[in-house]
Amino acid sequence: MNIDQNKPRVLVLGSSGQVGKKLLSYLEGSSNLNVRITSRRLEEVHRLSGEGKDIVYLDLDDPRTFGAALAGVDRIFLLTGYTVAMLAQSKTLVDAARKAGVKHTVHLGVFGAWDCTSPAFAWHQMVEAYIKASGIEWTFLHPNVFMENILTLFLQGDTLTTYWNDARMGWVAAEDIARVAAAALREGPAKHAGKDYWLSSDVATGAELASLLSEVLGKEITANPLGPAEFQAIFTASSIPVELWYANGGVEVMRQVVDGRMGYIGSVRDDVPHVTGQHAVTLRQWILEHRQELISSAGH
Repeated sequence: MNIDQNKPRVLVLGSSGQVGKKLLSYLEGSSNLNVRITSRRLEEVHRLSGEGKDIVYLDLDDPRTFGAALAGVDRIFLLTGYTVAMLAQSKTLVDAARKAGVKHTVHLGVFGAWDCTSPAFAWHQMVEAYIKASGIEWTFLHPNVFMENILTLFLQGDTLTTYWNDARMGWVAAEDIARVAAAALREGPAKHAGKDYWLSSDVATGAELASLLSEVLGKEITANPLGPAEFQAIFTASSIPVELWYANGGVEVMRQVVDGRMGYIGSVRDDVPHVTGQHAVTLRQWILEHRQELISSAGH
């Protein structure tokens, strides 16, 4: 593994996730960065290290692992787990980053107004307040609902089930989140410090989205618009393995979208072209790009 010590080193958390994988694909071709990834599985660290990757063992629940992971790191892509543990994880990691001399943190947060009262959103905002207080330069990404959730959560067979009644919802592609994160990490704090980037490139109700899916896929997709109570029932039945505290926070988001307190979720607020110089992916484009996967999903 040859590392140019004159280049900034970026530490990427969550590199195996849907945003992290795409982010790595953009960063690994960068000629002006060294990229380090992490894993909490030692076998993965040994395997990828043997393949020449700069990978370190990092367990967000064990601050003893932070020092070695942060050694020589200039910039961090911070993505913590979707549990209330994100508060302690982020606080202790930010403290360690400050000690290690990290200059810039890019945090993946939420699409929430500053006075949002949804618990899960508030946790992200508390993390960002702590990052600001640390003195480390920061860039905050605020994505709306991931388009990828259409495949993983909302489309079951030929039925699109949503949980915000007839309200509109904003959407963004994971690809665009990764492109904005990559630009902020490549170009660094000189260009991106103190910036909040809002990522919501398209909007649709459940019925509008089902109609668009039907048109593009050439297959009738039925809209099944449910509400927050049905969303809560999913977690009560444990059909989705999400921590109860975080699940309840997600249900509260649905409640506030439906009753209008978070009606802004159903809006376009698109900083993607401003940051990347490229148009953001629309729902129609995303459906076209994932057409075969969606058709396969709709066939079950």
